[in-house]
Amino acid sequence: MAFEGLTEKINNTFKKLRGKGRLKEADVKEAMREIRMALLEADVSFKVVKDFVKTATERCVGTDVLESLTPAQMIIKIVNEELTKLMGSDAKHITINPNGPTVVMLVGLQGAGKTTNGSKLAGLMKRQGKRPLLVACDIYRPAAIQQLKVCGEKLDIPVFERGTQNPVETAKEAILYARQHGHDMVFLDTAGRLHIDEALMNELKNIKQTVKPDEIMLVIDAMTGQDAVNAAQSFNDWLDIDSVMLSKLDGDARGGAALSVRAITGKPIKFAGMGEKLEDIETFHPSRMASRILGMGDMLSLIEKAEKAFDAKKAMEMEEKLKSSRFTLQDYYDQLVQIKSMGSMEEILAQMPGGGNLKGLKVDEKQMARTEAIILSMTPRERENPSIIGASRKKRIAAGSGTRVEDVNKLLKSFEQMQKLMKQFTGPGMGKKMKRMGRMGGFKGFPGF
Repeated sequence: MAFEGLTEKINNTFKKLRGKGRLKEADVKEAMREIRMALLEADVSFKVVKDFVKTATERCVGTDVLESLTPAQMIIKIVNEELTKLMGSDAKHITINPNGPTVVMLVGLQGAGKTTNGSKLAGLMKRQGKRPLLVACDIYRPAAIQQLKVCGEKLDIPVFERGTQNPVETAKEAILYARQHGHDMVFLDTAGRLHIDEALMNELKNIKQTVKPDEIMLVIDAMTGQDAVNAAQSFNDWLDIDSVMLSKLDGDARGGAALSVRAITGKPIKFAGMGEKLEDIETFHPSRMASRILGMGDMLSLIEKAEKAFDAKKAMEMEEKLKSSRFTLQDYYDQLVQIKSMGSMEEILAQMPGGGNLKGLKVDEKQMARTEAIILSMTPRERENPSIIGASRKKRIAAGSGTRVEDVNKLLKSFEQMQKLMKQFTGPGMGKKMKRMGRMGGFKGFPGF
């Protein structure tokens, strides 16, 4: 996951501060030196690091901090605020044109993920009630048009293309087509190059001057670190971009691009590609990203994922079943499927407060797959009433799921224990029981306990 190394180093620095109790100015400056090294190792621009550390240090050595009862917490708060400010403070959205189709021109180097992430963005807009149109303006890269068509087909978004026709003419015709067919957003997928060159920039400038896009969005690869920032600076110099989208932020990125690009270009990061699926895109929230970097989790994004994944009607039905202790293996399977749609368990844990402390914990995704296979090998009656599953049924289920009888027994035993636990917390006095478990540490970290 992005920022993993940076998060670990900063957290180690904060642990040292917490262990000291009262702090001296020398303690703060030593901590800031360690944060400075961590940021540089994460490939953050030297100028950005220098300015960040200078500002944060000036705030941290103030008397309000050093004389505070919890100076370490005050320093964490200041570093969090400065990181948030560095990445743009508030979440930004696409500039919508009220008088016609909103034209978003997607630019970037070849390999940055422009076509895929541009399609993700169009898909996000469609889910928000827009009627987007994808436009193939990359006539140079082999199979670029076909790639856009495949993405459009998966998202059920039409793709406008004119083969190898001049991209400027294609863009003009596409906007006219959008007006005539009721599309309120147009995404121009322009050509990229392996490096910045004059021919590429002149073509992009011609498209900009001809169609006057409402927004020029640069897609940069978060895994390329400082090179991504240099590319962003060049694109901004040539085109005066309006915003940035980070791709591959879920990969093994050091994080330098996310922390540098806003400060270097002055342009906001608006979206982030977070996975391989076409649904894996998020609005970029600087405050949430700062919390992730500092190991404080990102519960708001996790809640938003859960809201998308969980069906409200099913949730109400599940609540009624829990109240009457009617939780079945079919319900268990439905919950597994919905949790999987939120991403891998490692990703979910990383977004929870203190997730950084779980580093090294291996989540067996294959075990979840085996559990699904076992449940799907059961008959509807067996899922509703597991007590009827005897030896012969277990053999059949194991054979059908490609597992062992021991695996089936293990699942049934775990499910039985889960049912017993749920019975303890349903019915009269449920709130008091949960409060009591909370005092015992069973719900540590959850709001309200």
